[in-house]
Amino acid sequence: MPKRNQRTNRLLSLLSDDDYERLRSHLSPVVFDYRKSLYEASRLIERVYFPVDGVASLVVTTAEGASAEVGTIGSEGMVGLPICLGDRDSPSSVYVQVPGKALEMDARLFRGELDRSPTLNLIMLRYAHAFFNQVAQSAACAHLHRVEQRCCRWLLMTRERMPSADFLLTQEFLGMMLGVRRTTVTDVMGGLQKAGLIRYRRGHVTILDHEALQQRACECYEISKLEFDRLLGDTTVAPRTDKKHRLISEVG
Repeated sequence: MPKRNQRTNRLLSLLSDDDYERLRSHLSPVVFDYRKSLYEASRLIERVYFPVDGVASLVVTTAEGASAEVGTIGSEGMVGLPICLGDRDSPSSVYVQVPGKALEMDARLFRGELDRSPTLNLIMLRYAHAFFNQVAQSAACAHLHRVEQRCCRWLLMTRERMPSADFLLTQEFLGMMLGVRRTTVTDVMGGLQKAGLIRYRRGHVTILDHEALQQRACECYEISKLEFDRLLGDTTVAPRTDKKHRLISEVG
């Protein structure tokens, strides 16, 4: 995953000028409000989204109504991955967990551009691979690592997707991500706050010591970062001002 030294979307930054220009006229800025539904299970996916900041959550809901978060998407990726894989819906839902901004596009138009451009299609397939690896790593992490380690990992991942060290992160979302009760979230976050790593109040988190937080996180954090860089390249560069990134900068 990229470091946050500019407000952009990683996948869009990888596109050729030709591919980006074909998408550009169809991309529209949109605000990611908390709990905004981006698509629902077993319903037609009408829009795809390229987050600039904020975090969207991929959620599976059982017949009994219980929900579990199985993946997250930020500025490193896109919402609407089934469209890239030739599908039009999904058994899971996606909604915003951490508010932010994004660029949206009609799903049918995006599917048409995928069919038109082998390079665009390849980038999205490599992202699909990276996302699958992240989900697999998270599944292993949930079984093998302590709650505090996993919590530190999620805090670091969320921080990388945001423009500042202060962001909204509710106990409900943390509990869903970690698969634990709110009381456990309270205990873990309280311990991190007491140690001076974070400040946490009324659903707002401020990262105070990034290095110490990384030392407490499990190795899954670094593994996921390296895997995204392997598949999608290191796009951590100085801010760009060419027309390819003008629309993205306008979102911020």
